[in-house]
Amino acid sequence: MTTPVLSVVVLSWNTQELLRACLRALFAETPRHTREVIVVDNGSHDGSADMVAAAFPQVRLLRNAQNELYARGNNQGASLAQGAYVCTLNSDTEVRPGALDLLVDWLAAHPECGAAAPRLVNPDGSVQRACMRFPTLLTALAWNSWWGSFWPGSAAVRRYQMLDFDHLHSRDVDQPPGACCVLRTDEWRRLGGFDEVLALFYNDVDLCRRLWRAGRSIRYVAEAEVMHHQGASTKNFARMLVLWHKNRLAYYRKHHGALGALWVRLCVRLRIWEEWLRIGQRNKRDPMRKKAEREHLAAAVKELQS
Repeated sequence: MTTPVLSVVVLSWNTQELLRACLRALFAETPRHTREVIVVDNGSHDGSADMVAAAFPQVRLLRNAQNELYARGNNQGASLAQGAYVCTLNSDTEVRPGALDLLVDWLAAHPECGAAAPRLVNPDGSVQRACMRFPTLLTALAWNSWWGSFWPGSAAVRRYQMLDFDHLHSRDVDQPPGACCVLRTDEWRRLGGFDEVLALFYNDVDLCRRLWRAGRSIRYVAEAEVMHHQGASTKNFARMLVLWHKNRLAYYRKHHGALGALWVRLCVRLRIWEEWLRIGQRNKRDPMRKKAEREHLAAAVKELQS
């Protein structure tokens, strides 16, 4: 068997039909750069792994007994990669013909570049504004909070979300869309892949930050297009919000030190206080609902502190 140029790692958890569409799109074209496809099934209970084994026997299938989450699952798949390049690809995507070839082409022609990612589009063809700048300490205060509704918080949110970029042309970015990204396999392994402490969130941000600190650029290639069913891969994960806060705290501790972690803890406390007040405001005439929502919030806070 010829050694592939590109290894595509697709991580799936209970996304059988999306995964089927993802694999169909991958195998619908004859790529210029030979590829292998590795599917890591994260303990799905919807028959995803059996579907892959039956319908796509050419896929290298790894079955996890339980959900190992995003970072570890992708690391497992990438450890099997035989190609010179490795692509992490969400199961809720459909790669357009030639897109992955363009990403490999960019990296092959630009040795100074550490990673390349495509433009993501919605099923209706509209562009997803998925590129972001690295989060700062002010981002931690302003994001998804009352503090982000006025300056300087509003400016921090605008900067973080790259609202000044139309996503229609190619450029270097801090962090590209995490749903699809190509790196050189040896560089991925030299970096250690995703940090598994950041189990579900911020692992792609961390990897990009480590690339930038090593003097490597990251390219958003607008000509390469991937359709993305936004949020489909995590929408059914019950602990998502708590884990997001925990992973964010770990990210800030890693890149901003103990004081950064302390600042994020303060921001979380402010956000909890804000949500407590919001619950009271929207349930003025329904004390039972207000009580239930505040109890739910208290349970989430307790889990966050565990």
